[in-house]
Amino acid sequence: MSQVEPIFRRVVADGTWEPSALARGPFAGLQGGAVAGLLAGEIEARADASGWGQAVSAAAWFLRPIPMNRLRTQVVPLRVGGRVSVVDNTLWVEGEDEPCATVRVTLMQSRPVEVAGFVGPAETVVDPSLLGLSARPARHGDPWFMDAMEARAGGGVSWFRMKAPVMAGAGPLAQALGPADWAHGVSRPVWDVVADPNPNLTVHLARPPRGDWLGLQPTTHWTPELSRGAGAGLLSDTRGVVGSVSMAVALTAFRPARVEA
Repeated sequence: MSQVEPIFRRVVADGTWEPSALARGPFAGLQGGAVAGLLAGEIEARADASGWGQAVSAAAWFLRPIPMNRLRTQVVPLRVGGRVSVVDNTLWVEGEDEPCATVRVTLMQSRPVEVAGFVGPAETVVDPSLLGLSARPARHGDPWFMDAMEARAGGGVSWFRMKAPVMAGAGPLAQALGPADWAHGVSRPVWDVVADPNPNLTVHLARPPRGDWLGLQPTTHWTPELSRGAGAGLLSDTRGVVGSVSMAVALTAFRPARVEA
């Protein structure tokens, strides 16, 4: 994967980020999970250099649609502690003043501890490559974020393997955010009736995933009379559960097709 072009490329001359076509979402603009991965990945890279510990959770907010333009970010540590640190990263379209998205990452120093009587879950190794492919094209028909990963499904679990890093040197949390962002989508009650964008995304990791595959066991609940819903799910690697994901859902009517004169 290290030899594959990243989904977001750092422009050395000015420090901005340039998205590739694989950063695109199913509608206009960039995919939220890709953007969250970029912002969290930049924090993970800073944490690795600064000794802040491992990223254990990320809370992302998507404030408005993000076009396929150059982007700038700003990392701001809120608290750097001996055990726990909290760091924000905010994104703007280059040349604009209104932010488009922000991510808050919690980092923690690992300190092994013995817990009397604790027995971890037994590992059952699975091989997602034996399952059927389950990718879906975007409505616009162009390359998009789903094309940046291999997707397979079986037994109520959707499995994703990133084909490209979200950014050069992306850490475990950054790579997990993209697949986790599908939780509300792969388990939607009905298909191709309404759009169901998520204005936020929260992921917690109990441990870093091992290997390239991330499994998602999702659930989605809709309340159409309030035009909203919620998505959630357990995250696993091929040996067991590694964390969880949750998000709000904003049910939105599809725009009518444009009629050419």
